[in-house]
Amino acid sequence: MGNRSSVIVGRDDELTALDTALSSVRAGRGGALFLVGESGIGKSRLAAAAAERGFAADMRLLRGRASALGPMVPFRSLTEAMLSLVRLGEPIDVSALGPYRPILAKLIPDWGEPPGEQEGASLVILAEAVLRLTALAGRDHGCVVTLDDLHNADPETLAVVEYLIDNLADQPTLLVCGICDEEPSPALRLARSAGQRRDCTVLDLGHLARADLPTMVGSYVGVRADRVPEPVIDLIWAGSDGNPFRVEELLDGMLDSGVLVVDGDNCALTARLETNLPVTFVRSVTRRMDLLDTQERQVLSVAATLGRRFPLAVVRRVVGLDYRDLLSHLHCDAVARMVGQDEQTPDWYAFRHSLITEALLAAFTPAQRAQLAGQVADAVEEIYPGLPGEWCQVSAALRLDAGQQPRAGLLFAEAGRRALALGAAHTAVVLLDKAADLLTNAAARADVLEARLDALAEAGLIDRALATAEVLDQFGGQVDHRRRARLHARLAWVANLDGRTVEGLGQVETARALLGPDAEPQDVAPLDVVAAYLRLDLPGPGRMAEAEAMARRAAEVAERVPLPVVACQAWQLLGALVRPRDPKEAAHFLERSRSIAVRHDLPIWEIHALVRLGLNDALQDAGIERLEQARQKASRIGAVTARYQAEVNIALQLVLRGDFAAAQAVIDQVLAATTRLKLMEITQFMLLNRAVLAAHRGRRRDMDRALAELRKWDVEPGQHLSRVHGLAKAFCALLEEDRAAARHELCLALDAETRNPTPFRLAGRNGLNLLLAALEMELDPSDLRSVTEAPGGQLRWDRQFALFAEAVLAGRDGRADAAAALVADALRVGEPYAMGRHLGLRLVAEAALADGWGTPLDWLREAESYFHDTDVAAVAGACRSLMRRAGHRVTQRRAGVADIPPSLRAAGITAREYQVLRLLVGRLGNQEIAKTLHLSLRTVEKHVSSLMSKTGQPNRVALGKFAVADE
Repeated sequence: MGNRSSVIVGRDDELTALDTALSSVRAGRGGALFLVGESGIGKSRLAAAAAERGFAADMRLLRGRASALGPMVPFRSLTEAMLSLVRLGEPIDVSALGPYRPILAKLIPDWGEPPGEQEGASLVILAEAVLRLTALAGRDHGCVVTLDDLHNADPETLAVVEYLIDNLADQPTLLVCGICDEEPSPALRLARSAGQRRDCTVLDLGHLARADLPTMVGSYVGVRADRVPEPVIDLIWAGSDGNPFRVEELLDGMLDSGVLVVDGDNCALTARLETNLPVTFVRSVTRRMDLLDTQERQVLSVAATLGRRFPLAVVRRVVGLDYRDLLSHLHCDAVARMVGQDEQTPDWYAFRHSLITEALLAAFTPAQRAQLAGQVADAVEEIYPGLPGEWCQVSAALRLDAGQQPRAGLLFAEAGRRALALGAAHTAVVLLDKAADLLTNAAARADVLEARLDALAEAGLIDRALATAEVLDQFGGQVDHRRRARLHARLAWVANLDGRTVEGLGQVETARALLGPDAEPQDVAPLDVVAAYLRLDLPGPGRMAEAEAMARRAAEVAERVPLPVVACQAWQLLGALVRPRDPKEAAHFLERSRSIAVRHDLPIWEIHALVRLGLNDALQDAGIERLEQARQKASRIGAVTARYQAEVNIALQLVLRGDFAAAQAVIDQVLAATTRLKLMEITQFMLLNRAVLAAHRGRRRDMDRALAELRKWDVEPGQHLSRVHGLAKAFCALLEEDRAAARHELCLALDAETRNPTPFRLAGRNGLNLLLAALEMELDPSDLRSVTEAPGGQLRWDRQFALFAEAVLAGRDGRADAAAALVADALRVGEPYAMGRHLGLRLVAEAALADGWGTPLDWLREAESYFHDTDVAAVAGACRSLMRRAGHRVTQRRAGVADIPPSLRAAGITAREYQVLRLLVGRLGNQEIAKTLHLSLRTVEKHVSSLMSKTGQPNRVALGKFAVADE
């Protein structure tokens, strides 16, 4: 009997390429390498060599193979690879994966429940999770990932592979994939395309040269290469065409039939052998089957029906053998040449090559194959009740082979729904298409169609989904009108996802016509929700009121029926719609949505409610605690998108607070991920935050760059216009001391808000615009009261500017005490907002100087100090100019000013005076101070006198005590 050769022959260049790639990985630079060629050419052998070399270098190994148990099993090869990492080697600290660990529960069940369906729908997020896991696994010595038979992989696996190709360069991971090129496949196209871009290395494996055969044959049969006779080489060369697997199969057949005889260190032919592959190969397998006993043949037949890999439990159930007898058959020499223990999973075995499985199945008649498939399907359903995981799809394929089309159709439908829940939308489409072709019952086909609409929408196949409208008409009276209406409602959601507002509303109207005037409320509520969302996309000021009415109607019905998802959607939409006019009512609606989500175990909807509640808190009281709570909850369950939504709001609040460094860190971190993950909406809002951040620092060039990037991502420019003009450009103009430009930007913001109202606020209508109008004498007190007394005017950011505006009006009317008190209120309300508060002081101080009220010099000193420290030169200079105009001596800015405590800086103490004050702590006399600072005695005396005046201390002794206390 021949032994599988441990020598790799004729692949010197390929092995060199592998060694080079592994060296790069050890140096910290990863990449992808594709082994391409026909079946049996040696792809798996080279992939194994990569794994062996990586293992020898103490690298982590992850190994998987595509579609081992049937067609289109989502993420099969990735699951095997991830599980091999979990089972083998030293454990890794998976907590370092953060929110991406729950995402990987799709591939590694031991890591908990996978995230909700909304989060699970993103393939790119799953790919990012896999990327991060390989980086973690290879952190110390590198990581090798081998995925064999990638040509059989599902579209979702290929999407992950493509993502890895694009992002492996900067981490120590080598991805090695084997692809058969005998037929076109998406995997092959992916490899060729990436190779042309030089994003990966593609090794096309050719046939062995004739000169390589003596070494290979000698290694296989156990003799030296120079002892292999030429007739043997001639025969092998003619039959194999240099294909390594065919060489081995021919040698097996020749040895088994006695054509080739090995005697010590010699071998020789005894007869001629038919060499017409694959006929010879099939005949070889058939001949070996004929030499087996009945039970051994039955074992192999059942195993081949299951696929290349098979579990012993199912084979035992079909053949009726106990465990020991089954193992004895599998381990006999003749069977062991064709099957062996699976390296990945205990109690599983695998054929040594997929061609063996095909040869065994080719020997069956159609009737025999159908009967055997039915028996195996029955065993699978008994061994695996409920058909968990991939077994549903395996059983569906077996039922189809058995000729049981309706039963197969129902199983394919269930497999499709499960694939969709995993985020494998493209696979779900294929499975549901197959189910629709097999099912003839109208009700069952309608169920499939409903799921297929969701799958097509998630896969981005919007045109195909909307084309389903034609299919609905074919049901006629076979499906009741309520079911048809529900299908049209699904079509409306699909249209809404793609921004096809008119088409979506048309589907809603069709559904309403089917339901008729006496429709049940529970049938109408889902239509009202989708119609409300669609209505928001139409232009015109009245659309928000219409959307609110429909959402209220849907919410009330959904709670009564109940329809928990519809209720969550409706109350959250209502929370967004009413927030501008009544934040407290908005909070009530959002709490209601959260309560429903908790009661009905809808964690994703709970987190979305928590994010919106956190935004309410931030707008009302500047608190971000609940936003942080939402971020943490989202991280724990792997809800990556929800986490980023929380961080969008956290970043904006950090900007408004003037915590620019922290805001910059959050914005950069999130944008790096969302741009790569192509999360459009979150990226748009975070780019807007980047523009606002730059504007609030007075950095116009950075603001313009962020807005230019926003325009590239913004498919609906009008959505963000009010904030762009009111929260970014207007503030940037003010920090440039260009008040006319700021007024112009605010006019544009308010005009955009009027023409196209949105739930988003802070554009200035109830805040900054009031203050600037008051300064320009264009604000009527009654208009101010109507804003400040309305619930929508209570957002804390806006309230500080409204109070400053009221102070300006009171001061102008001669009510000095009231004006000063209002400034104090504005400072208290604006306490969290460093930049906004100081900008308000700079603006109101100018009016106070003109009208003679308050303490404008103190306000200007405080504002000047802040804007000087934050490098906003125009405002700092304007503050100094106003102080000089008021007759106040403005000290020169010197090095060391940053060391002066804020309270002393506000009192006007200079850097030199602060040096003198520090020396007073040591009770030094004026002459000693003068000597220490290299000053004249008269200069020191002036500084001490000035310090007493500015600190309010009566004499030098009290000033010394004050210095000690300050120290």
